[in-house]
Amino acid sequence: MVARLLTEGSTALSRGQADDAERVLSQVVAFAPDHPEANRLLGIACQMRGDYVRAVAFLRKALVNCPDSALFHTNLGSALYESGEVEAALAALHRACELAPGMAASWYNLGKALKMQFHFEDACEAFEHSLRIDPTHNRARNSLADAQTSLGAIPAAIANYREILRREPSNPSAWFALANLKTEPFSDSDVSQIQQLWGQQGAGADSRILLGFALAKALEDKDDYAGAFEVLRTANALKRREVSWNAGEERAQVEATIEAFAKPLPAPLDATLGHEVIFLVSLPRSGSSLTEQILASHPQIEGANEITDLPQIIDEESARRGQPFPEWVNLATAEDWSRLGREYMARTERWRQQRPRFTDKNLTNWRMVGAVLAMLPGARVVNCRRDALETCFAGYRQLFSNGAHFSYDMNDMADCYLDYDRLSRYWQRLFPEQFFDHVYESLLADPEPQIRRLLDFCGLEFDPSCLSFHKTRRTVRSTPSAAQVRQPLRSDTSRSARYGEKLDQLRMRLGYPGSGVEQ
Repeated sequence: MVARLLTEGSTALSRGQADDAERVLSQVVAFAPDHPEANRLLGIACQMRGDYVRAVAFLRKALVNCPDSALFHTNLGSALYESGEVEAALAALHRACELAPGMAASWYNLGKALKMQFHFEDACEAFEHSLRIDPTHNRARNSLADAQTSLGAIPAAIANYREILRREPSNPSAWFALANLKTEPFSDSDVSQIQQLWGQQGAGADSRILLGFALAKALEDKDDYAGAFEVLRTANALKRREVSWNAGEERAQVEATIEAFAKPLPAPLDATLGHEVIFLVSLPRSGSSLTEQILASHPQIEGANEITDLPQIIDEESARRGQPFPEWVNLATAEDWSRLGREYMARTERWRQQRPRFTDKNLTNWRMVGAVLAMLPGARVVNCRRDALETCFAGYRQLFSNGAHFSYDMNDMADCYLDYDRLSRYWQRLFPEQFFDHVYESLLADPEPQIRRLLDFCGLEFDPSCLSFHKTRRTVRSTPSAAQVRQPLRSDTSRSARYGEKLDQLRMRLGYPGSGVEQ
């Protein structure tokens, strides 16, 4: 009976039926509470359902009777990571590799965890170990290429993406990853292959989306902008069905934020708190990665990328008060803001270990500038602004790994930009000494004076390394700009003129001159 129930439970898990698996496997542990395989499978079922605490408990129980099983340690490591026990997770995954040094899956899972913790060099070593054991492990090769991109090893990343496609020409993730580098041109053969895959019937929506964004980039490389736009329209429509975005709710949030910060903030307890931080605010594809690369080329600044400490602290404070942000803003005292600021500085201490100052470029920062400067009155805020049409269309041309749900519909994109623009202008009026507009087009036109102005605003002496930012060796976490910021400034990044009348609706929504709407 036990063997039959284990088979049924395992089959249910393979089909993604976690509830059915748990029901069957619970019968086994009721009969044999210490059965290692039943506990392991129950742990996996709980993990699939998002119940990570119970998953860890079952997997630890399974390990009691199988302490030398690499598979059991791998499963436990995965569950521990999901539950937030990162150090314990890495220890379990390392142990799995020690127990089964010849098992590619163990090294792959270790690499995944290391990559998610931004330990890219160690992750590359783990993925490379996995591939030495099993050169056909395409998921390990794809993850290796992603990590190499973050480290700036772009030729190596391209070679690995190309190797995946040599082994599996229909792999949509590899085609998209190549396109997402922005710097790797597609050949006529590439275009034909992607077009053939795009035209096949029966592909799932996720594959179609990846192939669509890859094909649009490939067609752009061949100056077929009409074809690229039609593919983009289809791919974005597919993605829009998968995400949730309500322009009215977002606008109401912006209005509530403006109203919340209309009253003067309490005088800060320490006006210098946060002087080490430079917040970069922007919409996606507005030049924030480039700006961070320039700043991180300065010997005084560490580029922390899109860290999440600020939104986490705001969310935690909202949960503590039982009110969403910004409803509690006017109830916060100087002591409250100082407490939150000190918490932020404590959580971000790791970014000041090598250099005294750092950047924070989380893409939600533009919504929280008021809270930033209440918490950290000594901080500086750099608003990375780009032409509205170019910003919106660049967002529409990009498939994001997460967030940016407004970018898959032009009207949504325009609504979001108008909200961002309104709130940015409000912050500029409210904090004229701490909020600085850094304009992408001005930077391209006259780099050195603009970089000097940026550094002066941040209270930094000019350093010539900021002009040769593309030579700076640093980790740029997987963003669409990770390869682009390794190149000198280019003046050919605008795209809207090439698409002509196809963007007239977007021009009208943004109020461009001649579109029939006043700006």
